[in-house]
Amino acid sequence: MILYPAIDLKDGNAVRLYKGEMDQATVFNENPAAQALEFVNAGCEWLHLVDLNGAFAGEPVNAAPVEEILKQCKVPAQLGGGIRDMATIERWLDKGLTRVILGTVAVENPDLVREACKAFPGHVAVGIDARNGKVATKGWAEETNVNVIDLARSFEDAGVSAIIYTDINRDGAMQGPNVEATAELANAMSIPVIASGGVSSLDDLRNLKNCGAALNGAISGRALYDGAIDLGEALKVLKG
Repeated sequence: MILYPAIDLKDGNAVRLYKGEMDQATVFNENPAAQALEFVNAGCEWLHLVDLNGAFAGEPVNAAPVEEILKQCKVPAQLGGGIRDMATIERWLDKGLTRVILGTVAVENPDLVREACKAFPGHVAVGIDARNGKVATKGWAEETNVNVIDLARSFEDAGVSAIIYTDINRDGAMQGPNVEATAELANAMSIPVIASGGVSSLDDLRNLKNCGAALNGAISGRALYDGAIDLGEALKVLKG
């Protein structure tokens, strides 16, 4: 399993939200590239980046800090937030991003996901963010009646490289991930699943690793910033 340290970007800073609320943001680092380097130097093999402003605006907003991270860090990175057309996808991949994460557009324009997977095989992931099993879009601000597993399964034949599943009610709350729902999703499909939301201890990582489904990895943010998870120990747990 891969550990993906999360760098959530709001107004140029690395922040963490509480349960997806933009007005409940804690700034952890005013220099996101320095934060990313810290994670890389500690041994992480991937970075998970989110343009929070972009998710609401529907277009990239925090491009400058993302570009700086890509310039300074020599590990693969994935980015979500405000990526809703082919031109933006192509632009980010040209700038050195390894994987784009399509969230809102996966619900509103699934054909774009399929088109992007064909044009850029291996470089497109789908982000599925949910409250109570139903998908939320536009930076988690809008809720839909779309079922998580139904949406994920609809991309089985598209060539999606990963599904990033976030339980919004667990995100930033330090209450542990929704292990059961994550395992259920992973077992319902062949696309690799990455767990996100609430990963706040080494035990959480162990529970995900032993959840009964072969997960690709787990994303953690606040716990790494707060020191609740030691990155070096976490990497050992997931590799062991």
